[in-house]
Amino acid sequence: MTGAIEDALRPLDAATVTGLFPSPPRLLALGEPVHGQATLLALRNALFRHLVEQEHYRTIALETDCLRASLVDDYVTGGEGTLEEVMEHGFSHQWFNVSEGNRALLRWMRAYNEGRPAARQVRFAGFEAPLEEYGAASPRQALTLLHSFLAARVAVERLPCTAEDLDTLLGEDGRWTEPGAMMDPAQSVGRTKKAERLGEIAAELAALVAEAAPGAAEAVAEAEREEWDLARRHGRTAVGLLRYHHWMADSSPSRVGRLLGQREAMMAGNLLALAERGPVLANGHNGHLQRGHSSMRMGEELVQWPSGGLAVSERLGAGYGVLTTLIGTLRHRDVGVPAPDTIEGVLHALTDGPSLLDARRLASAVEGLGLVHRESEWYGYSPTNPDQLGRSDAIVFVGEVVEEIAGDAAEEAVQGEG
Repeated sequence: MTGAIEDALRPLDAATVTGLFPSPPRLLALGEPVHGQATLLALRNALFRHLVEQEHYRTIALETDCLRASLVDDYVTGGEGTLEEVMEHGFSHQWFNVSEGNRALLRWMRAYNEGRPAARQVRFAGFEAPLEEYGAASPRQALTLLHSFLAARVAVERLPCTAEDLDTLLGEDGRWTEPGAMMDPAQSVGRTKKAERLGEIAAELAALVAEAAPGAAEAVAEAEREEWDLARRHGRTAVGLLRYHHWMADSSPSRVGRLLGQREAMMAGNLLALAERGPVLANGHNGHLQRGHSSMRMGEELVQWPSGGLAVSERLGAGYGVLTTLIGTLRHRDVGVPAPDTIEGVLHALTDGPSLLDARRLASAVEGLGLVHRESEWYGYSPTNPDQLGRSDAIVFVGEVVEEIAGDAAEEAVQGEG
């Protein structure tokens, strides 16, 4: 049986990745089982660079705030400001804005774009909603910018409210961002009459953008088309955030599953919108990008929700490709050698990686071995259930993940010429 797995091992390079598919997927996602690790980020950077240069992908999307990401996109396409300013203000989540791997990615993107016409530049995007572990953002930014955008372009009688009405309904932002609301639904304002009215307004504004926006065949300047794309993003975010706040105020047993499912739906909406404008490379957690449902146990209850990747796959079909990363050791987090009866243990015994395996061939090769789901020695790392290998198109295996890795070593780890 191990011989069949060894035969399936391939080098991790752009040509081998795209060779898994009849044609390069419009949206190719690289998942990771743990965030913020230098080894994985360096491998991502090298692989994405090769895919941009060899397969002409034109957007790189990360699991970070879709609204803040506009600052990053401005920078990599030659805008003003410093890299440190962009790192501080252009990313959400604590592991993104302190990451040397992300700094290196932005430096390369800006250098790649220098001197290239806009149509050939590689763009940056975020596909995460404005959410953090401790709560959700106020819908103010998305709603007010969306309203202002439309007020300058459509007749006033088509707007569902005035800017003053909107400001009154929103109230103080602290009401929306109250940290206690994450654990106590009674502290959320998501089901007040004002919040319900805001939800109606958000839906009307988003529908108005869809109605008024120029069609794909219309001859408009690229800058104008991007303005409308940004308006759509604000519309999706406003509607999604208000739904998220609605479920934060829910006291039923389904509350957690609804919140997690809403987050995934917002991620999927952003990824699908990006794929409409051209080929996309995405990087985020395995759980968000996989086809299928995610789950977690809360006490005696198993909570399940559809992943963002499931919704994307249902819409794009063969146009969506998923690479799931598995790791062997993460010693600086006390994650040692995996047990031999786990999929990580089987692969760790055969290769140091980084290696690429066809996921369905691997699933067939290990069927009947009685493999079990690896126990996570650290809360920040999520092993892969061997029963779910078929949810991906390929497995990327990295034997040892270290805290720091030299850039040259990372480049050599991913085969192929840039």
